[in-house]
Amino acid sequence: MCGIVGYVGGNSAAPILIEGLSKLEYRGYDSAGIVVWEENQLKLEKKLGRLSTLQESLQGIELNAKTGIGHTRWATHGRPSDVNAHPHSDCTGRFAVVHNGIIENYMELREWLQEQGHRFVSETDTEVLPHLVEQYYQGDLKEAVYKVIEKLEGSYAMVVISKDEPGRLVAARQDSPLVVGLGEGENFLASDIPALLKHTRNTLIIDDGEIVDLTAENVEISNGTGRPVEKQIFEVTWEESQAEKGGYEHFMLKEIYEQPRALRDTLSGRLSPESDRVVLNELNLDEETVKNINRIYVVACGTAYHAGLVGKSVIESLAKIPVEVDIASEFRYRKPLVGPDNLVMVISQSGETADTLAALREAKRLGAKTVAVTNVVGSSVSREADNVIYTWAGPEIAVASTKAYTTQLLCMYLLGIWLAQEKGALEQQEITDLLKELRELYVKAEVILDNDSTIQEASRQFADKENAFFIGRGLDYVVAEEGSLKLKEISYIHAEAYAAGELKHGTLALIEENVPVIALATQQHLYEKMVSNIKEVNARDASILALAMEGNKGIEKVADHTIYIPATHPMLAPILTVIPLQLLAYHVSVARGCDVDKPRNLAKSVTVE
Repeated sequence: MCGIVGYVGGNSAAPILIEGLSKLEYRGYDSAGIVVWEENQLKLEKKLGRLSTLQESLQGIELNAKTGIGHTRWATHGRPSDVNAHPHSDCTGRFAVVHNGIIENYMELREWLQEQGHRFVSETDTEVLPHLVEQYYQGDLKEAVYKVIEKLEGSYAMVVISKDEPGRLVAARQDSPLVVGLGEGENFLASDIPALLKHTRNTLIIDDGEIVDLTAENVEISNGTGRPVEKQIFEVTWEESQAEKGGYEHFMLKEIYEQPRALRDTLSGRLSPESDRVVLNELNLDEETVKNINRIYVVACGTAYHAGLVGKSVIESLAKIPVEVDIASEFRYRKPLVGPDNLVMVISQSGETADTLAALREAKRLGAKTVAVTNVVGSSVSREADNVIYTWAGPEIAVASTKAYTTQLLCMYLLGIWLAQEKGALEQQEITDLLKELRELYVKAEVILDNDSTIQEASRQFADKENAFFIGRGLDYVVAEEGSLKLKEISYIHAEAYAAGELKHGTLALIEENVPVIALATQQHLYEKMVSNIKEVNARDASILALAMEGNKGIEKVADHTIYIPATHPMLAPILTVIPLQLLAYHVSVARGCDVDKPRNLAKSVTVE
């Protein structure tokens, strides 16, 4: 992994490839490279480091090629280096390949190829691909790719270019995203839509097991048996500017500030104007099916997993259905007791998260009804799930998820209320009260953002720290987990979240003078207990930043700094509470000089296990 771009047409390929790769930098990477067809040969250039390093190495090299492929790599097999960077070529230099995913049987294939006389130079699994193409090529690149994928175990989105067939690219997909962009007299390939938007809005979403044969004038898609596949054109409706910074210093800050709009858009059309009811017409769950649901499984990774933890509390409280939350990478390996009367909900911002996608497939194999919550129309989970609830957050570029998380939370509330009303588990007045507060959330989010200077001031105590702790009770504890993840992933401060009631069971041993503790206290029924827990860390001379709801002024007596969120229904507090934590992580990261949008060793879309 992580980013792929391909071009065939009448324009110079190299600038298009570089520009496309720049739109995929948000995915995280450690090296970059391109290969183009020119003067009856493949010219390859790849470099460790940022895309700018590759651009510098290309200066002074005249490239008029009309066909090429490019890649940004996030290391899985082999350390980041020039040699391990993509593209990779065969022994003869006749073929080159870019690849996202993992070839699980690459060691076996490598040994076999070496026995056939092939020479390898990198540590990567990807390098077996061009050598396999070389091994099987008999004058038709597509036929060679067919033979190659018959040998592969694992995941891939790969694009192959050949010296012998100018003006042609062949690509294949299995478990890693791949998109075709349709132009006039030119066509494109990419692993994500932002790489295409400058050139076209007409795309074809490639499915697993499909092969693409691309020229400037023609796109042919076929399945694993060679049968042609007809695709419906997917027109991208969002603007290219939505994937630009728009005057903000970083994408992450822009996306934090986009949350009021994202919340409003995700809510739009999902509340009945005639009555206080949630409308989820996208769900194909009839009354009998809902009645028979005896357990819900929520499966996700990272930030989406934290949204699922909030969803558990919300759905159990509102719909009175037991909910289990699983980390996707563990779900299918623990032999879950899932069946036809269960609903499995997978949450994925990109809709391409490998572990989440595998869990979805396992749930379907076991006969469960499935619902996907995702931000990307046409993504793998959206196509494979029985039902889809889209979060209309718009493109999220920064690696650290912000607006995707809050809109996922909003979908948890919508689903919880919808299930409750379908089952008759809530009185109408309770639903009315919740929906009133839901409608006001985006305005209250704006209030928090207007007070960003207070949060920035509070963040100064963290810049020189190497450890931080988050504590909370109930829903606050779940939000504390997301807050600690945000801080650690972009500032590199070691941060952990603990249930405040567990402090005396070991955690207090880690609290000492000036250690920062972020204490969340928005749940009114747990407020007094939370104040007592804050006093416990206060007695150990910790430095305390408290988050509370407006009206609870007493917390200032036990905290060094206090941030207030606008008053709302306690169940809905997580959407507001997390915004100051996002801003806190952002300001600390900036103060420490970290790469906010592209934190080290992380990728936006994790398309391998």
